Amino acid sequence: MKFKNPYKDKKWFKYLGNKYVWVLLFFIVWMLFLDNYSYFDHRFLDEQINELQDNKKYYQEEIKKDQEQIKLLKNPEQIEKYAREKYFMKKDSEDIYIIQFEGDTIQEKE
Repeated sequence: MKFKNPYKDKKWFKYLGNKYVWVLLFFIVWMLFLDNYSYFDHRFLDEQINELQDNKKYYQEEIKKDQEQIKLLKNPEQIEKYAREKYFMKKDSEDIYIIQFEGDTIQEKE
């Protein structure tokens, strides 16, 4: 008595029984998950590249701002203005009053 495969006439069995389909499936799985240059690794690396490019743009803009600030600070009057505004420096004969309004973000040290 000969055993007959009940799935032999099914369309999906013809595709899954084909060795080329198996090779293609293996190749796809290999390229998506297992390879050193897999699709998911590329996505992760592309995200890192985009993030680094954004950081590069940000730091280039900051460098331009700092270069403009350096150009301004070559003038002695601008140096004095900067010191007064940022570091609250004063001349010996001056008094400085810092006015703090309600709701300011500066917290008093206790």
